[in-house]
Amino acid sequence: MAFCSNCGNQVADDAKFCAACGNPARAGAAGATGAASGPTLGGAPEPVSHLDYTIQGDNLQIARVRLALGQEVYAEAGKMIYKTANVSWETRMSGNTLGEKLLGALRRTVTGESLFVTYFRANSANAEVGFAGSYPGKIQAIELAPGQAILAQRDAFLFAQPTVSLSVALVRKLGAGFFGGEGFVLEKLTGPGTVFIHAGGDFIEFTLNPGERLQVSVGCIVAFDETVDYDIEYVGGIKTALFGGEGLFLATLTGPGRLLVQSMTLEKMRRELAPTRHGGDSHNPLQSVTGMFSGSED
Repeated sequence: MAFCSNCGNQVADDAKFCAACGNPARAGAAGATGAASGPTLGGAPEPVSHLDYTIQGDNLQIARVRLALGQEVYAEAGKMIYKTANVSWETRMSGNTLGEKLLGALRRTVTGESLFVTYFRANSANAEVGFAGSYPGKIQAIELAPGQAILAQRDAFLFAQPTVSLSVALVRKLGAGFFGGEGFVLEKLTGPGTVFIHAGGDFIEFTLNPGERLQVSVGCIVAFDETVDYDIEYVGGIKTALFGGEGLFLATLTGPGRLLVQSMTLEKMRRELAPTRHGGDSHNPLQSVTGMFSGSED
């Protein structure tokens, strides 16, 4: 039984208007709070429960998720830091049928992820589980509407609500795949629900208007809306390309849509910490070719 949000009177499930005040029942009936509706495979709406979480820390962040009874999230293997004893966990392939599970495993292999994901479910109230990335960086929570999708760099996915679909997207433009710093394969995350991604350094968020362009150093793109066009362009003169320290190309993103940029990439961190490093922060332009499939910026 639903209730009218205008006067609080009980409204029958099939009623179009509240009998007491005349308020439209479909628009004004109130049920459980903190829930949204999203499409399922069969067309019926699937409830998306509110996720209670906090992100703590600065550059070594951890996401603490408090689960209600029966609530569930799934995560990349090895990202769980702790859980309370009333949280059960199960590692399995995602998908309902054998075909979906095999296809999902193949897609995850292409992105360099584990074949399996781990599901965490609260068996009673006051359940909590914590997740963190594998190296210093930020965690970003992104709310996705039904059908809304973002594209993220490989290894960016941390965990999400089970209503969020994790799949693979191929870079459509050959040049962007070869020299864009993210490789040919990106992770595609589709709503409804909340998804958490992780990358190095600090994050800067941009919202691009239609036709507005942003040039980004290759490898520094974390995620962007599916509506954003992703391409590359030559940096300019030979002297700039060889000695400018940014390589031969810059990644170019054209709106409309949002995008996240990271201040420190994993490859840059590795290069700075390498014992054989001789100094300087320049990229070797020829190394762009060697990283075109691995998603390396170098």
